[in-house]
Amino acid sequence: MPYAEPMAFQLPRIYPILDSSVIPAQDRAEFMRDLGSSLAEAGVTLLEYRNKTGSDAEIVADAAILRAAMPPTDVKLILDDRVDLVVQIEFDGVHVDTGDVTPSVARATLGHDRIIGTFGGSEALVPGVFDQPVDYLSIGPVFRTRTKQTSKPPIGLEGVRRLRAEAGSDAVLVAVGGITLATAPDVIVAGANIIAAAGAIFRGPDPSAEFRRWIEVLG
Repeated sequence: MPYAEPMAFQLPRIYPILDSSVIPAQDRAEFMRDLGSSLAEAGVTLLEYRNKTGSDAEIVADAAILRAAMPPTDVKLILDDRVDLVVQIEFDGVHVDTGDVTPSVARATLGHDRIIGTFGGSEALVPGVFDQPVDYLSIGPVFRTRTKQTSKPPIGLEGVRRLRAEAGSDAVLVAVGGITLATAPDVIVAGANIIAAAGAIFRGPDPSAEFRRWIEVLG
């Protein structure tokens, strides 16, 4: 990819996407505090927080709890979409999809020290995506997903192989969408560098224990 100033931070093989839909309304702050601490203890080094429907105040409040529970020396936090809030909440980066602020604007706003990712493609790569100053490209959905609303059809393992071939060996591809612990190794073999998992980790009773299982399988 064209971004010429690589991060010192090494992107992990697996990282969780915490979607606000799994956060309970009751005792929200306590839930977020306990969750952040337990995930950090489990070995999470990168986490994306996604809140499509909450107010700015809710996002800022959640972010403050996560940042306190997951110190920047141990865990990098990225925010979905909201480039305008990243600096305020002291997060380490942002993920922007097609239709959001462009990666170029995000990079100009946030500088070279923060992580920036964007949607790379589904059936095919997004035209011009390699002209964007990003650290990774997300691809998918690989399988059907209930966590994120999308009209894109699943691309399957064959789609991952196709996008890897189209992107070349240097691109950092993050596979998303409906991936489970059982299917994750095959997604890596098909060509993804990284798995981002939402429901597969957070829908169960103990996300930190689930994350540990992913680490055992994917390393």
